[in-house]
Amino acid sequence: MTLDEAAVERISEETAEKYRKYFSPGQANILKFSGFDVPEDRAEGCYIYDISGRKFLDCVGGYGAFSLGHRHPKVVEAVKKQLDKEALKSHFFMSIELADACEALAQVLPGDINYSFLCNSGTEAVEGALKAARIHTGRPEYISAANGFHGKSFGSLSVSGREVYKEGFKPLLPISQQVPFGDADALVNTISNNTAAVILEVVQGEAGVNVAPDDYFPKVREICDANGTLLILDEVRTGFGRTGKMFACEHYDVQPDIITMAKALGGGVMPVGAFAANADIWNSLFGKNPYLHSTTFGGNPLACAAVTAAIKTTIEEGVVERSFRLGKMLLEGLQSVYKLYPNSIKEVRGKGLLAGVEFDSEDFAALVIAGCGRRDVLVAYSLNNPKVIRIEPPLIIEESELQRAIDTVGEAIAETAEMLEGVMSE
Repeated sequence: MTLDEAAVERISEETAEKYRKYFSPGQANILKFSGFDVPEDRAEGCYIYDISGRKFLDCVGGYGAFSLGHRHPKVVEAVKKQLDKEALKSHFFMSIELADACEALAQVLPGDINYSFLCNSGTEAVEGALKAARIHTGRPEYISAANGFHGKSFGSLSVSGREVYKEGFKPLLPISQQVPFGDADALVNTISNNTAAVILEVVQGEAGVNVAPDDYFPKVREICDANGTLLILDEVRTGFGRTGKMFACEHYDVQPDIITMAKALGGGVMPVGAFAANADIWNSLFGKNPYLHSTTFGGNPLACAAVTAAIKTTIEEGVVERSFRLGKMLLEGLQSVYKLYPNSIKEVRGKGLLAGVEFDSEDFAALVIAGCGRRDVLVAYSLNNPKVIRIEPPLIIEESELQRAIDTVGEAIAETAEMLEGVMSE
C-alpha cells in the first residue's frame, strides 16, 4: 500500500513526537536534521523501504548484522517453522535447537574452540568472556585497545576505548588499561602477571575500520602466551564472513582463547550473541556450577533456529568467498575515488566488505553521509571516530549494486567539497 504525501508527513511527525515523549528526543532531532525522519517500513535483501515507498541501498548493513541481507528466506523459514513449535525454552528440559546451534558453531569456530554460550547481544557476549577469563586465570586486570568498542554495559564499557561514553558512569571495572591498537611494544610494556586477558577487535569497527599490521596479532598471541594471559578476540562485527574469512583472526592464522560473536550470528533475523572457548576454559566457568553464568532468553529456540540456518546458508551460498572477492572490488573502487579527491580524503582502508573512508573533519564525513542518503544509499557513521564513514553492505550484494555505492560515495564527496569550497570563498 502506497501512502500519499499527507499521510507520510502525518505518520512521520506522530512517530517523531512519540520519540520525543517516550524514547529519545535527541535521536528524534538528529534523524530529522539528517533527513532520515521518514520511518522505515520494510526491508528485503540489500534494500530498506520507508513508508513513502522510497528505496534505499543499505550499505550500513545493521553494523554487520545483515551479512545475509534483510529477511533471508532460508533464515526466515527456519524461524517461522520453529515459532510453530516453541518460541522460548522452559529451562526444565534439554533443547534440541540449542544443541544443534552450538554444534554448528563448533564446526566453524577456529582451532579447538568447541563450547559456546548463546546470549542476546554483543555486549552480553563480552561480559561472559570477561567473566570466563577472570575465573580461569584468577587475575583481576584487563588490557584493551584505545578507541576499541566492545559494548556499553559496565564490563564491556570498561574495556572500550572512548572516554566520552565512560565518563559519567565511573567507577567502572577498577583495573582496565588501554594500549594503542597495532602496537605490540606497548602491550609488552603494559601486560603483567595480574593480567587476566587482552581483549581486541580484529578490525576496529567503530574506531573507523582500523586494520592492524600483518604481524600484530601473531605477536599479541606470543605476548599473551609468555605471560599466562588469555587472548579474547571480539568478532562481534567481523565474524561469519565480513572480512573475507569466516572469522577475521584467520587472516593472521591466530587462534584466540575466547571469541565473542553477535550481529551476523542471527542471520539478520534474530538478535543473538555468543562467546566460545575450549574445554579447559569452559570447565573453569561451568565445571563446578553449570549455572554460574546463565540467561533467561539467550539460546532460545527461535534464536537457535536462526543461528543454525545462518551458518548453513553462509556455507552453502559461498558467502565468505563472495565477501573476499567483492571486498577487493570495494577497496579498489574507493582507492580510485581517493585518487580523484586526494584533498578531501585522508585515507581508505578495510578488509573484505568492511571499508572506511577517513576525512579531515567530522563535519565533512557527516555531509558525505547525508549526501549519500539523498541519493538513496545508506553508509555508516563511526561512533569512536566520526571522521570516518563506513561502507558495510550485506555480503550478498551484487557487483552492480556495490559499484553504485562506490560511485555514490564519490558523488557525495565531490558535492561536499564543492559546497565547502563555496562557503570558504564567501
